[in-house]
Amino acid sequence: MYEELDVGSHQTQPPPFLYLAAELPRLLGEAASLPMAWSALTANAPKGDGHPVLVLPGFTAGDGSTLLLRRFLTRLGYNTLPWLLGNNRGAPAQLLSLMRRFYRLTQTYDEPISVVGQSLGGVYAREIAREFPDAVRFVVTLGSPFAATSHHSTSPMVARLFESMSGVTVEQMRTEMAHQDSRLPPPVPVSALYSRTDGVVSWRACMERESDLTENIEVIGSHSGMAMHPMVLHVVADRLAQPLEGWKKFDRRCGLRPFIFPDPAPPPAA
Repeated sequence: MYEELDVGSHQTQPPPFLYLAAELPRLLGEAASLPMAWSALTANAPKGDGHPVLVLPGFTAGDGSTLLLRRFLTRLGYNTLPWLLGNNRGAPAQLLSLMRRFYRLTQTYDEPISVVGQSLGGVYAREIAREFPDAVRFVVTLGSPFAATSHHSTSPMVARLFESMSGVTVEQMRTEMAHQDSRLPPPVPVSALYSRTDGVVSWRACMERESDLTENIEVIGSHSGMAMHPMVLHVVADRLAQPLEGWKKFDRRCGLRPFIFPDPAPPPAA
């Protein structure tokens, strides 16, 4: 079912067309399963400590796409913040506006802010953590292709749409953010969630390199539905509940997790 990871290869390929074609029905199925799981998720998730959490949408999406995730985190007790920048077009000017918004948030809150980003929003979350390392508590990325080196890591249709809406290619976007290799993790704890059945981006491009402050967590699901997938919400709640000091990696051996979460693929080679 899954393609295997060649840890010695730095090349990425777009997802199979069948995975892309299945995105919509899988998204609808994941959205339909969330109301049934909502009560159990909120009852069993660790309670939040009230720290601020900024949630960033994926490419073409706006705050509406993360509404259920933000409601879930608010219910747990976090101070959940939308991105407030309309639809994410992937334009360099929009990233600059996001950086300005985050700077203003650092002036409002006297504690580090966690950043959760779906797809392109996760790419931006890592850049925020690089720019403001002392102001970011944790980063959680949901199917975010931060390790993509070219448009070949993305579905051709989505790659063309990105270039049309953003006005730049993937390579040009990397150049805009090229104060260092974007594949290198930021200096804060990062949890990277990915799916080997992702229909939009290469799952290999969504994985962090191994370090004491990085982890890769595999889920089974679509790309577009990650912000409303019950198991993703379970992981996000677990990760945000980690103490500010003494962050530990996700324990997939706990309880029923071995039956739900696959063994993660080997991390990319350094």
